[in-house]
Amino acid sequence: MQDMEKCKLLFAGASAGIVTGLFGAGGGMVLVPMLRASGQLPDDVLFPSSLSVIVPICLVSLMTQGLGSGQNWLFPLPFFLGGCLGGILAGKYGDRIPSLWLHKGLGLLILWGGIRFLW
Repeated sequence: MQDMEKCKLLFAGASAGIVTGLFGAGGGMVLVPMLRASGQLPDDVLFPSSLSVIVPICLVSLMTQGLGSGQNWLFPLPFFLGGCLGGILAGKYGDRIPSLWLHKGLGLLILWGGIRFLW
């Protein structure tokens, strides 16, 4: 891999980390398009590859921001459990969904979230 490609991938990871750290989520909306633009991954592995980067970023963000914040750690437990169930279902059946639909679905979620946060 050339140095320029490595720099682009490092920039993509840093961008995902910044977005995740600042907003608590959303690194994938930065990372998936950047990974796609790199041209090194086929569409069917973009989302799993993004997740393999986002999970450690979330853990680092949690350690630097969440620990010692006085948060009630039991409150998000149902969200975590539901998220695990959703992740299992998506991992098991997600490959049956065409990549184009996944990309369009992600775009709609980003758009919906952006509009929601404007008001």
